[in-house]
Amino acid sequence: MLLDPLVERYLTQLRVEGGLATNTVEAYRRDLFRLQQHLRTHRLGISDVVSSSVLRSFLAALKQESLASSSVARILSAIRGWYRFLVQERVLSGSPLREIAVARRPVRLPRTLTRPEVTALLELPVRDRVEDQRDQAMLELLYASGLRVSELVGLTLSQVDLNLGCLRVVGKGDKERTVPMGQTARDLLCDYLDHIRPVLLKQSSTRVLFVSRRGQGLTRQAFWKLLRQRARRAGITKSISPHVLRHSFATHLLEGGADLRAVQTMLGHADIATTQIYTHVERSRLKHVHRKFFPRQLKRRGSDGTQA
Repeated sequence: MLLDPLVERYLTQLRVEGGLATNTVEAYRRDLFRLQQHLRTHRLGISDVVSSSVLRSFLAALKQESLASSSVARILSAIRGWYRFLVQERVLSGSPLREIAVARRPVRLPRTLTRPEVTALLELPVRDRVEDQRDQAMLELLYASGLRVSELVGLTLSQVDLNLGCLRVVGKGDKERTVPMGQTARDLLCDYLDHIRPVLLKQSSTRVLFVSRRGQGLTRQAFWKLLRQRARRAGITKSISPHVLRHSFATHLLEGGADLRAVQTMLGHADIATTQIYTHVERSRLKHVHRKFFPRQLKRRGSDGTQA
């Protein structure tokens, strides 16, 4: 993809100063290339003055492609940032997007597990296999620390401080944060390090914390598979992924009265607006509780549970 040198400067700024992950920057590169191709059909360059009608035709073309709303939102974010950059660099006097009203996406609440479901998953009876004991420690740590699956499988021995009960996690954009792990996760991790990991490693050695019988780190796909298997054994029928546990971690913290800023720090979110989605989950839960138990609501129900 051949892009304007100014675009490359913008992408470098996002990576170096903005701390965006490489995958995000590459997605933005593809989005801006898509914009560049559209502008060329109008005999315009990507840094030229563009009318709002040209951009509206670009957005209309995106609609016709039946892209996911999340993809369209990302493309708009890339373009909005690009024109903001051009204004900052004084290439343009203003953003052409300011004349375009973009419909807000409906808030899509993250899927979570209930507290009983988390308990069933984490307290699943351990089988007489060292992998099962390793898996139990991994799941407890994932939920207790709100890690991303890539952060979990990428943990090294040097990132674990058992004395303090903390992890030093390297997240998106190579940003580092310290996360507490909780006493239960700490105890399981100590047992894993003392009795399980040496059995899995045999004579090999590695800095990776969680390993397979081949003495290698687990892949994200391998962990996803074992999580689904354990969820089925625990009787959990809803769709589950490592990120569902991360969502559950944040939601349960806020339900317990945790400060939003503290949750943001533990999750490693650069923007608190990303963390605020979990307040929507909490409000949704409270509305459900209100509808179910509020006396004035109950009076409107018949004895068979239908509205009177």
